[in-house]
Amino acid sequence: MNKLKKLTISVLFALASTSAWAENITVFAAASMTNVLQEINQDFERQYPEDKVTFSFASSSALAKQIEQDAPADVFISADLKWLDYLAKKQPAKIKNRTNIIKNALVLVAPKESEIQANSIQAVDFTKELANSYLSVGDPSHVPAGRYAQKALTYYNLWETVEPKLARAKNVRDALSFVERGESPLGIVYATDAKASDKVKVVAIFSPESYGEIVYPAAVVSEKQSAIKFLDFLQTPEAKARFEAAGFKLIE
Repeated sequence: MNKLKKLTISVLFALASTSAWAENITVFAAASMTNVLQEINQDFERQYPEDKVTFSFASSSALAKQIEQDAPADVFISADLKWLDYLAKKQPAKIKNRTNIIKNALVLVAPKESEIQANSIQAVDFTKELANSYLSVGDPSHVPAGRYAQKALTYYNLWETVEPKLARAKNVRDALSFVERGESPLGIVYATDAKASDKVKVVAIFSPESYGEIVYPAAVVSEKQSAIKFLDFLQTPEAKARFEAAGFKLIE
């Protein structure tokens, strides 16, 4: 009887200890990371089954402003430096363990069945292709992919031509979906978004010189220790392999 009692106490103590360390982690991340972070999380939760991760995917600007207003996030991953800088200025005490994790590239896409062909951005006749339609892009006023797109189009002296023909999406995944459904004949998205879709094709690739580096910074924005654990996991060989398979570029 005493042995059974001791065993019961030991089991209860172990359960209590596990419960004490278990945490739910809420990750606010740029929409372009939807697929890859869900894949990485499968690896994370296999290694740390006591921790459960919930994601909120949206434009980096929307997420930064939600965190500024004390939304319950534990980790923030932005699609550009601007919105993490913004949050660091507005809520400096929240930002911990900041690090740059990956890079991306910018491409022009069309529906998979489209007959549009080009070997460069300059070879695309935007006036002709957008005559009766619109160019799908993240809203340049607040979506990182849209700001990169505006910068690139300006570089190629195309901004004044296409600005009146923009379909301004609230995030890059919505911009992608417009093209996937054939609602826009062309769209500007990240290379990883194009790779994740079997409904679009890459028509042309923007030169990196046209938009600069697309860097994704991340930071812990709560006091949870498991948030640090998750952020650290994003820099493990397993996570890096997932990022590369999805088309992201690693930070050298």
